[in-house]
Amino acid sequence: MTLPSPGVAPQESLRDVIARHGLDARKSLGQHFLLDPGITGRIASMAGRLEGVNVVEVGPGPGGLTRALLQTPAASVTVVEVDPRAIIIMNELAASHPGRLHVIEADAMRRDLSTLCPAPRQIVANLPYNVGTPLLIGWLRQATCWARLTLMFQLEVAQRICASPDSDHYGRLAVLSQWVARCGIVMTIPPGAFFPPPKVHSAVVNLIPHASQPSAALFRAMEQVTAAAFGQRRKMLRGALRGIGGDALLEAADIAGNRRAETLDIADFDRLAHAHLQRLSPAT
Repeated sequence: MTLPSPGVAPQESLRDVIARHGLDARKSLGQHFLLDPGITGRIASMAGRLEGVNVVEVGPGPGGLTRALLQTPAASVTVVEVDPRAIIIMNELAASHPGRLHVIEADAMRRDLSTLCPAPRQIVANLPYNVGTPLLIGWLRQATCWARLTLMFQLEVAQRICASPDSDHYGRLAVLSQWVARCGIVMTIPPGAFFPPPKVHSAVVNLIPHASQPSAALFRAMEQVTAAAFGQRRKMLRGALRGIGGDALLEAADIAGNRRAETLDIADFDRLAHAHLQRLSPAT
């Protein structure tokens, strides 16, 4: 077990911390560090009122966003980090914030983050580019656990989350996200704000779960419907949904079979998911 080093002096810059620990960003981990305290402070503020809220951050790296979150009135901050080099830095920061910053060395893809702290809880994170989408889908499945998610993605992924029907970015991710949450892009960030700079812009998305959430079985049904519907975007729904019920499913949902997935809104997909669940479990 690595013992915490002496607390990091408040005035030490993130670049100095990175240099002292040799924390080079690794492509395999999807790392791009955000060092500007002005930007990290804005991201923390976009999480809304954090007084009394337990915040979970994934992939803190050198701790720029972590520092900003610790400056809010959040009840606690729990960081989940897979990189042991960054864990050492987080332990140093935790030594300066005893009882308030909790450090978990784990792969967020393999951990149920809702078990790390009591409600009310939020996730605020600059997500590693290579796992941002699967992490989000996992959190959407358990949206009842989260008061809000404030997440940074590549801009294209953010656009896919917030896209409207019949637009270029509209697809499965938009349907799943908007079905369970109110979604909006609240900030865009240029490549030059990161170290090292990525090749694309990034964006922060706010997702606020709806008061009413689908059951686990209904969410699985929606995942199956959207996977089939958008699996071959140019196909009419009659053909795209053939493997899960086709015409019978469309008739139950009152949707014409000659339509294409990208023309359906969230309410249309909700009817399809309910119809599909009914076919899977006729007794429910």
